[in-house]
Amino acid sequence: MSALNRRQFLKISSAAAAAATPLAAAKKASAGQAHVVVVGGGVGGATFAKYLRMYDPGTKVTIVQNEKDYQRRYGSSEVIVNHIADSALNISYDDLSSYYGVEFVFDNVIGIDFDKRQVRTQGGTTLNYDRVVLSPGITFDYSQVPGMTEAIANTKIPHAWNAGAQLRLLKDQVNTLPVDGKVIIVPPPAPFRCPPGPYERAGLITQWMLERGDKNPSVTILDVNNNFPGDYNMVQLWNRFFGMNVPKDFTPFTQIKYTHEQLATLKTFDTPAKLQWIPGNLGGRVLKVNADTMTVEAEAGKFEADLINLIPPLKAGKIAIDMGLTDASGWCPVDPTTFESKLHPLVHVIGDSSLADPMPKSGYSANNQAKMVALQIKSLLAGNGVIEPIEMQNTCYVAAGPKDFSIFVTEFFREKDGKITEGDQPPLMPFNATDEMYRLCRVYEESWIENFTHDSFYKPYWA
Repeated sequence: MSALNRRQFLKISSAAAAAATPLAAAKKASAGQAHVVVVGGGVGGATFAKYLRMYDPGTKVTIVQNEKDYQRRYGSSEVIVNHIADSALNISYDDLSSYYGVEFVFDNVIGIDFDKRQVRTQGGTTLNYDRVVLSPGITFDYSQVPGMTEAIANTKIPHAWNAGAQLRLLKDQVNTLPVDGKVIIVPPPAPFRCPPGPYERAGLITQWMLERGDKNPSVTILDVNNNFPGDYNMVQLWNRFFGMNVPKDFTPFTQIKYTHEQLATLKTFDTPAKLQWIPGNLGGRVLKVNADTMTVEAEAGKFEADLINLIPPLKAGKIAIDMGLTDASGWCPVDPTTFESKLHPLVHVIGDSSLADPMPKSGYSANNQAKMVALQIKSLLAGNGVIEPIEMQNTCYVAAGPKDFSIFVTEFFREKDGKITEGDQPPLMPFNATDEMYRLCRVYEESWIENFTHDSFYKPYWA
């Protein structure tokens, strides 16, 4: 552990130790008390609120959240194939409220007055703030996919990218697939939330069909992208378990290509693959969708399906767009050390909506950004300036298809010369990973989900 990391660890550990006593009673609201309003109670918003209250119990924190019955998004694809129940995604805000003293307003934000420093809600509540933190997630741009609308997504071709009703709809569609049914999965163009997610979903559905006894299931990924995080390992496993040939001219996301010796260990098949991935450079870009005939037209041709799971192009959350916090990219440009908006002062944007390349849009990224921004805001409110340097990380565990196989990708980031930069360590498992390594990764994944959820939303285990 470096000296810098050790200092950060001790700083966080001290804050965590203070949390052994309920923070709700640490300091009552008083005149002149700093107030931070958080828009969005997902991983980013909840983690930020929790950690700011841990770091600085004297600051009042209010979360404005439109879903009282919130479901976590990470790990939700396992619901589709009956690995976990829908109820396993349910999140309670009770600990944030009663233990950490975070206040809640369950409503939709309809406006932010940057001059008066006020947040207004649909129900008529007005909240004054010293700083405001937005973690509003994402919205979907159906206009870029001819033939798709929100109504079609809610009834026939779900994206199932926000848990809830759409996830249950996709689960019902998967569970009623005909024998040897045809499934089409369409990932959005990068960047998008949970970049390995659509590919994980493809493997899970293929394996589920095989386990129920299908001899020749057909799952096709029609992809505008040419690679994705984790593809270095996933393509190997798809070749092994699902009979998929390595796509021509395949260059993994990490740019670490397979060697000739490694390629020689992969099989070549003459029969159709049970899972087929058609990247953009081979015609995977979708041109049109027809919900009535259940067909998808791509550059590579026309495809018929019994089930279509299309995730439209993503952009920042609606309130971020409405409040003028986005640029031409559709995302919110932020300062890399504080995640303060480059377009409006005293406003910080974390999580999926932020333009924080090369950090991926993931729950783990949002959690790390939230903790860093909580430290920064504590310092800024105290008049002590910005803390530098900053370090963050991301980890994604991805179910590989077979129930007991998972992979991971992990990355480290720091600010350098006004930009977020990525570390040099290859963020993947080795090419020759053993079955035991994949199975151990699955154990780590299950443990990570439990502990990550606890870290973001709940009080300490010992409390």
